[in-house]
Amino acid sequence: MPEKRWFWATLTLSSITIVSVVLAAWELVENRLFRDADYVTLHYLYITRGVASSLLLAFWAAWFVLRQRRKSEADLRRSRDLYRGLLEAFPGAVILYDSELRVLEWNAPAERMYGYTRDEILGARLPILPVAKTAELEDFLRRVQYGVAVLDVETLRQPRGGEPFEVQLSLLPFREGPGPLCFLEVTSDMRERVRWRRQMIEIEKLTSMGKMAAGTAHHLNSPLAALLIRTELIRRHSTGAAFDADLARIEEGLHFCRHFVQRLLDFTRAMPLEKAPQDLATVIESIAGFFQPAILARQANLMVDTAEGRGQLVFADRNLLETLLLTLLSNALDAVPAGGEIRLCCRRVSPGSIGFTVSDNGCGISPAHLEHVFEPFFTTKEPGKGTGLGLAIARNVVMEHGGSIEIESRPGEGTTATVDLPLAAVPEAVGRVAP
Repeated sequence: MPEKRWFWATLTLSSITIVSVVLAAWELVENRLFRDADYVTLHYLYITRGVASSLLLAFWAAWFVLRQRRKSEADLRRSRDLYRGLLEAFPGAVILYDSELRVLEWNAPAERMYGYTRDEILGARLPILPVAKTAELEDFLRRVQYGVAVLDVETLRQPRGGEPFEVQLSLLPFREGPGPLCFLEVTSDMRERVRWRRQMIEIEKLTSMGKMAAGTAHHLNSPLAALLIRTELIRRHSTGAAFDADLARIEEGLHFCRHFVQRLLDFTRAMPLEKAPQDLATVIESIAGFFQPAILARQANLMVDTAEGRGQLVFADRNLLETLLLTLLSNALDAVPAGGEIRLCCRRVSPGSIGFTVSDNGCGISPAHLEHVFEPFFTTKEPGKGTGLGLAIARNVVMEHGGSIEIESRPGEGTTATVDLPLAAVPEAVGRVAP
């Protein structure tokens, strides 16, 4: 409003000034040159003065208005560019829609987050709302209409061709002049935050479970050992074959329980690491030789290739590295049928790391189970055949050595466990013979 008043005041005053100057100049010319002119001449002079004044005033007004319009358009373009720049630079997805959920504005982060371009979505009904969240959004719109802002609410939004994911939403009222009430939705992707939150909850659960398991294991260890001793004493005094078979089953169950308790203690106990440079090929060949009787008993084949690991040193605890290899080989042996094949191969990953793979052609793991294989107490084996702690312990061993472990599997085709470990930084002086 002040700008309009200034515009009309300036135009009026400048027009009056121009008319006054023209009239004064014309009067001066008439007095000097046409003082003795007749009535007709003076009449045409007056007409000419009026026409000239009108034309000059019209040209002036048109120039002034056009100049002001160009200035206003330039200001408008700058404002729009600034508005678009701020909108596109905003880290969250900004969406403006009306009460019918027709999209009126859509910024670049919204394009990247939801997969719809601005040109194709403007004027269309909001497509990112999951059906399950329709009632929730209607409630949010009612709250905003009554003046209650919806801030930092966790909800779901659905991208193009994808599954709904977690977002943090704020919904605010927006009205342009006397126009209808619109709604400004600002969302940010919080999938990573939710993932970390779930991991922290899992860590807390595992910590509590580990403390409980450690206490339980300590209480069970002594009576299990006593039961095994008593079973052995009973076996020495037994005379019947059927009785011996029952004792064997009882003893097998007790050994399984004790093995499970030991795994619990290994999983929960923070053992001090005794790391030293270890030749990976040597460790693998040693474990392969130790494991060979179990392979032969299962009538399976073990293929070992340590060529790429020869002379490659890893900074590791020898006992934990052997535990890692035995765990992976035991899982592979449990998966293969009689006559199956297991491959244990070294692989050079990069100049700073070395790794190995344990592959089998066994039953494989279903995709639904594959994402849970590292969870404690999760097992795909039959009841009484596995503790569900082997891969959890293996992952802990790899993480304590700064490496990584991955499991790839297809049902009916087999499983491959891939372990990568950093190479040991051994000084050049190590291994030199003194002169």
